[in-house]
Amino acid sequence: MSGRFVLDSVQVRRAFARAARSYERHDALQREVGARLREQLALLDAPPARVLDLGAGTGLGSAALAAAFPRAQVLALDLALPMLKAARRHAGLLGRAYARVAGDAQRLPFADGAFDLLYSNLCIQWISEPLPLFVELLRVLRPGGLLLLSSFGPDTLRELRAAWAAADGEHPHVSRFLDMHDLGDVALAAGLRDPVLASEPLTLTYADVDALLRELKGLGATNADAARVRGLTGRTRLARMREAYPRRPDGRIASSWEIVYLHGHAPREGEPRRTPGGQEATFSLQALRRSRPR
Repeated sequence: MSGRFVLDSVQVRRAFARAARSYERHDALQREVGARLREQLALLDAPPARVLDLGAGTGLGSAALAAAFPRAQVLALDLALPMLKAARRHAGLLGRAYARVAGDAQRLPFADGAFDLLYSNLCIQWISEPLPLFVELLRVLRPGGLLLLSSFGPDTLRELRAAWAAADGEHPHVSRFLDMHDLGDVALAAGLRDPVLASEPLTLTYADVDALLRELKGLGATNADAARVRGLTGRTRLARMREAYPRRPDGRIASSWEIVYLHGHAPREGEPRRTPGGQEATFSLQALRRSRPR
């Protein structure tokens, strides 16, 4: 797999915990991508009974899912407890629209086959090991259940990454993200049936570099690369980075964001699936009893 790198999960959790109060002042992109992702809910063959919003943040996506499926049990899961506390305000009277669960996407606290729909908007790019993650996601999906997610691709923040490389090429200052084709390979290897992927480039503009940096900090989307420089960056390097960042004719700066969308279904009962250990198929005990010769 190309572009392998390691993220500091402790830094990820701390950054999003610190950003819980400011997140919704900076999340216009996340809201837009979530709305586009939910357009694919038409892929469901029936309304889901149980829905998991993975990496729910402040719960806006969970609230939208609860509104779309008022009879479903919707669970909002996030690694950062302060995010879930902030999500309470969107959960309706006494939190009845959706339940909030603190947990790790790589070790989900749910039974096998617990969900009909697993939805995740701009979350999985913060996890270093995608194959174990996808295996875990498929574990909690019922046979035939739908996985629907978005992520960032490697062109995200490419201008900021290049400016930092010009100012301080020895250390990474911007998190790196998995290529769409690698993500598809991982999904197939984990056993997802016929995954469909698409990539969409978006460009946002800002008054200056500091406005972009404030937005990233307000979202919790700071550098989590395990090889990053620890401690203060230093004014000299920061000034060099600002100088290296390209400006538009109107004086503003542009920032690229590559959005990757993926959807696919968990194998139905008896369908073969690829796993890290090889091909396998799953049958319920009832199905085996029905097929037993009499």
